[in-house]
Amino acid sequence: MEKKKLINWLCLSGVFSIVFYLLHDTVGAMNYPGYNWMSRAVSDLTATDSPSFVIASGFVTVYKILSCLCSALLCILIKNENKKILRLGVYLFSIMNFISAIGYALFPLSSSGFDGSIQSIIHVYVLTVFVVVLSIISLIIIAVESLKGENKHKLLGILAIISLILMFIGTVGSQSVSKEIFGIFERFSTYSAVLFTGILGLYGFKVFKD
Repeated sequence: MEKKKLINWLCLSGVFSIVFYLLHDTVGAMNYPGYNWMSRAVSDLTATDSPSFVIASGFVTVYKILSCLCSALLCILIKNENKKILRLGVYLFSIMNFISAIGYALFPLSSSGFDGSIQSIIHVYVLTVFVVVLSIISLIIIAVESLKGENKHKLLGILAIISLILMFIGTVGSQSVSKEIFGIFERFSTYSAVLFTGILGLYGFKVFKD
């Protein structure tokens, strides 16, 4: 059995980041009286005026640190892969994680829901749109290149397609369903990116080599 390097072990930070994102969602909801996850956006939990702001922000900060650490390490490991397009996909997905982490920290929702403030406009209509578009582009690139020809990364391509489908369901569904189930579809979109970061982290641990 090949001995893993420290950089490979640290890629598991992507897996642990999923745990902290889930904690920010579940524990945050427990500290937000009247919060209904089926109808409310997950970002409401870290709105600056929400009752759950302190505890939810604490968990999501750890999530961001872990996901960005994993992304940075993946960019180092993936440079040795001979498929340039696959490397581009991982780079773009990593950039998305950094933009998401830094952007949402700088421009959280100023109020639960949407209050029309400049801060909330940037959060919803600039950052979210940019993050979703970049996620979709990177997942398409990773999926197409991973499934091309005889490739050891075929499973990664299949998982990228699944994540892409979930993201589309979440993006389209959250714009068209009733408010009562908005939160369900919104989480399809957010969790697809979170889970795929964990998947890439596992690949950084198991497959990609420095």
